[in-house]
Amino acid sequence: MSTQATVRKGRKFDQVIDGARDIFLRDGFEGASVDEIAREAGVSKATLYSYFPDKRLLFIEVASAQCGRQADEAVLSIDTSRSPREVLSQAGHKFLGFLYSEMGQRIFKICLSESERFPDLGQQFYQSGPMIMRRVMVDYLSAARARNELQVDDIDLAADQFAELCKADLWPKLLFGIQSTVTEAEITRVVDGAVDTFMARYGV
Repeated sequence: MSTQATVRKGRKFDQVIDGARDIFLRDGFEGASVDEIAREAGVSKATLYSYFPDKRLLFIEVASAQCGRQADEAVLSIDTSRSPREVLSQAGHKFLGFLYSEMGQRIFKICLSESERFPDLGQQFYQSGPMIMRRVMVDYLSAARARNELQVDDIDLAADQFAELCKADLWPKLLFGIQSTVTEAEITRVVDGAVDTFMARYGV
Protein backbone atom coordinates (compact mmCIF):
# COMPACT_ATOMS: atom_id res chain seq x y z
CA MET A 1 0.00 0.00 0.00
CA SER A 2 1.49 3.35 -0.99
CA THR A 3 1.02 6.47 1.12
CA GLN A 4 1.67 8.57 -1.95
CA ALA A 5 -1.29 6.99 -3.76
CA THR A 6 -3.82 7.45 -0.95
CA VAL A 7 -2.99 10.79 0.67
CA ARG A 8 -4.80 13.71 -0.99
CA LYS A 9 -3.59 17.30 -0.61
CA GLY A 10 -6.09 20.12 -0.22
CA ARG A 11 -6.82 23.55 1.25
CA LYS A 12 -7.01 22.30 4.85
CA PHE A 13 -4.23 19.74 4.59
CA ASP A 14 -1.73 21.67 6.74
CA GLN A 15 -4.48 22.41 9.26
CA VAL A 16 -5.16 18.69 9.63
CA ILE A 17 -1.43 17.93 10.02
CA ASP A 18 -0.98 20.55 12.75
CA GLY A 19 -3.98 19.31 14.71
CA ALA A 20 -2.96 15.67 14.36
CA ARG A 21 0.57 16.40 15.55
CA ASP A 22 -0.72 17.89 18.80
CA ILE A 23 -3.03 14.94 19.46
CA PHE A 24 -0.44 12.28 18.58
CA LEU A 25 2.08 13.94 20.89
CA ARG A 26 -0.46 14.11 23.68
CA ASP A 27 -2.14 10.70 23.32
CA GLY A 28 0.23 8.59 21.23
CA PHE A 29 -0.80 6.68 18.12
CA GLU A 30 -3.16 4.17 19.72
CA GLY A 31 -4.73 6.70 22.06
CA ALA A 32 -5.35 9.33 19.42
CA SER A 33 -8.95 9.28 18.19
CA VAL A 34 -10.08 10.57 14.83
CA ASP A 35 -12.77 12.62 16.59
CA GLU A 36 -10.14 14.39 18.74
CA ILE A 37 -7.87 15.01 15.76
CA ALA A 38 -10.72 16.50 13.73
CA ARG A 39 -11.76 18.68 16.66
CA GLU A 40 -8.21 19.91 17.27
CA ALA A 41 -7.71 20.61 13.57
CA GLY A 42 -11.03 22.44 13.30
CA VAL A 43 -12.33 20.26 10.46
CA SER A 44 -15.08 17.70 10.04
CA LYS A 45 -14.37 13.98 10.16
CA ALA A 46 -15.45 13.82 6.52
CA THR A 47 -12.79 16.37 5.60
CA LEU A 48 -10.14 14.50 7.58
CA TYR A 49 -11.03 11.19 5.95
CA SER A 50 -11.00 12.79 2.52
CA TYR A 51 -7.31 13.53 3.08
CA PHE A 52 -6.36 10.48 5.13
CA PRO A 53 -8.58 7.38 4.87
CA ASP A 54 -6.35 5.58 7.39
CA LYS A 55 -4.99 6.89 10.71
CA ARG A 56 -1.62 5.26 9.98
CA LEU A 57 -1.27 7.39 6.86
CA LEU A 58 -1.99 10.51 8.88
CA PHE A 59 0.55 9.52 11.52
CA ILE A 60 3.34 8.87 9.03
CA GLU A 61 2.63 12.17 7.29
CA VAL A 62 2.92 13.95 10.65
CA ALA A 63 6.01 11.94 11.53
CA SER A 64 7.70 12.60 8.20
CA ALA A 65 6.99 16.33 8.41
CA GLN A 66 8.33 16.46 11.96
CA CYS A 67 11.40 14.45 11.04
CA GLY A 68 12.04 16.63 8.01
CA ARG A 69 11.88 19.78 10.14
CA GLN A 70 14.29 18.27 12.66
CA ALA A 71 16.69 17.30 9.88
CA ASP A 72 16.52 20.77 8.31
CA GLU A 73 17.18 22.42 11.68
CA ALA A 74 20.10 20.09 12.32
CA VAL A 75 21.62 20.78 8.92
CA LEU A 76 21.35 24.55 9.41
CA SER A 77 22.76 24.46 12.94
CA ILE A 78 25.84 22.35 12.19
CA ASP A 79 28.86 24.49 11.28
CA THR A 80 30.70 22.27 8.82
CA SER A 81 33.66 24.64 8.74
CA ARG A 82 34.63 23.56 12.26
CA SER A 83 36.97 20.71 13.23
CA PRO A 84 35.80 17.09 12.94
CA ARG A 85 35.53 16.70 16.69
CA GLU A 86 33.24 19.75 16.96
CA VAL A 87 31.09 18.84 13.96
CA LEU A 88 30.71 15.21 15.03
CA SER A 89 29.68 16.30 18.52
CA GLN A 90 27.05 18.68 17.12
CA ALA A 91 25.73 16.07 14.70
CA GLY A 92 25.58 13.38 17.38
CA HIS A 93 23.59 15.57 19.77
CA LYS A 94 21.13 16.56 17.03
CA PHE A 95 20.71 12.95 15.91
CA LEU A 96 20.07 11.59 19.39
CA GLY A 97 17.95 14.57 20.40
CA PHE A 98 15.33 13.58 17.85
CA LEU A 99 15.82 9.81 18.02
CA TYR A 100 15.14 9.81 21.76
CA SER A 101 12.39 12.42 21.70
CA GLU A 102 8.81 11.40 22.38
CA MET A 103 7.88 11.79 18.71
CA GLY A 104 11.04 10.02 17.56
CA GLN A 105 10.25 6.99 19.71
CA ARG A 106 6.65 6.86 18.52
CA ILE A 107 7.70 7.11 14.89
CA PHE A 108 10.09 4.19 15.29
CA LYS A 109 7.57 1.99 17.10
CA ILE A 110 4.76 2.49 14.61
CA CYS A 111 7.08 1.97 11.64
CA LEU A 112 8.31 -1.26 13.23
CA SER A 113 4.87 -2.57 14.19
CA GLU A 114 3.33 -1.78 10.79
CA SER A 115 6.33 -2.75 8.64
CA GLU A 116 4.70 -5.83 7.12
CA ARG A 117 1.33 -4.24 6.32
CA PHE A 118 2.74 -0.87 5.27
CA PRO A 119 6.37 -1.35 4.20
CA ASP A 120 6.60 2.13 2.68
CA LEU A 121 5.98 3.82 6.04
CA GLY A 122 9.53 3.14 7.19
CA GLN A 123 10.92 4.08 3.79
CA GLN A 124 9.12 7.42 3.79
CA PHE A 125 10.28 8.16 7.34
CA TYR A 126 13.89 7.29 6.47
CA GLN A 127 13.88 9.50 3.39
CA SER A 128 12.38 12.45 5.27
CA GLY A 129 15.04 12.66 7.96
CA PRO A 130 17.75 10.03 8.53
CA MET A 131 18.75 10.01 4.86
CA ILE A 132 19.14 13.79 4.90
CA MET A 133 21.38 13.64 7.96
CA ARG A 134 23.40 10.80 6.45
CA ARG A 135 23.95 12.78 3.24
CA VAL A 136 25.18 15.76 5.26
CA MET A 137 27.60 13.55 7.18
CA VAL A 138 28.93 11.96 3.99
CA ASP A 139 29.48 15.38 2.44
CA TYR A 140 31.20 16.67 5.58
CA LEU A 141 33.47 13.64 5.95
CA SER A 142 34.47 13.98 2.29
CA ALA A 143 35.33 17.66 2.81
CA ALA A 144 37.26 16.92 6.01
CA ARG A 145 39.24 14.23 4.22
CA ALA A 146 40.07 16.68 1.43
CA ARG A 147 41.38 19.10 4.07
CA ASN A 148 43.52 16.28 5.54
CA GLU A 149 41.58 16.43 8.81
CA LEU A 150 40.47 12.80 8.58
CA GLN A 151 41.89 9.62 7.06
CA VAL A 152 38.84 7.79 5.67
CA ASP A 153 38.78 5.37 2.76
CA ASP A 154 35.10 4.33 2.84
CA ILE A 155 33.13 7.52 3.52
CA ASP A 156 29.70 5.84 3.45
CA LEU A 157 30.76 3.18 5.93
CA ALA A 158 32.33 5.76 8.24
CA ALA A 159 29.12 7.83 8.28
CA ASP A 160 27.08 4.74 9.17
CA GLN A 161 29.59 3.70 11.83
CA PHE A 162 29.34 7.06 13.55
CA ALA A 163 25.53 6.86 13.63
CA GLU A 164 25.72 3.38 15.17
CA LEU A 165 28.29 4.51 17.73
CA CYS A 166 25.86 7.22 18.81
CA LYS A 167 23.18 4.59 19.46
CA ALA A 168 25.41 2.54 21.77
CA ASP A 169 24.08 1.68 25.24
CA LEU A 170 20.96 3.86 25.29
CA TRP A 171 19.18 2.64 22.15
CA PRO A 172 18.90 -1.06 23.14
CA LYS A 173 17.78 -0.07 26.65
CA LEU A 174 14.94 2.01 25.21
CA LEU A 175 14.12 -0.60 22.59
CA PHE A 176 13.75 -3.39 25.14
CA GLY A 177 12.05 -1.29 27.80
CA ILE A 178 14.94 -1.29 30.27
CA GLN A 179 14.51 2.47 30.57
CA SER A 180 11.89 4.83 29.17
CA THR A 181 13.63 8.22 29.19
CA VAL A 182 17.08 9.57 28.40
CA THR A 183 18.80 12.53 30.06
CA GLU A 184 21.04 15.12 28.41
CA ALA A 185 23.91 13.87 30.55
CA GLU A 186 23.44 10.34 29.19
CA ILE A 187 23.34 11.62 25.61
CA THR A 188 26.51 13.66 26.17
CA ARG A 189 28.29 10.62 27.61
CA VAL A 190 27.42 8.48 24.59
CA VAL A 191 28.18 11.18 22.00
CA ASP A 192 31.52 11.99 23.61
CA GLY A 193 32.41 8.30 23.52
CA ALA A 194 31.30 8.01 19.90
CA VAL A 195 33.42 10.99 18.87
CA ASP A 196 36.47 9.69 20.76
CA THR A 197 36.14 6.25 19.16
CA PHE A 198 35.59 7.68 15.68
CA MET A 199 38.55 10.04 15.94
CA ALA A 200 40.77 7.26 17.28
CA ARG A 201 40.03 5.33 14.10
CA TYR A 202 39.91 8.10 11.50
CA GLY A 203 41.58 11.15 13.04
CA VAL A 204 44.83 12.50 11.62
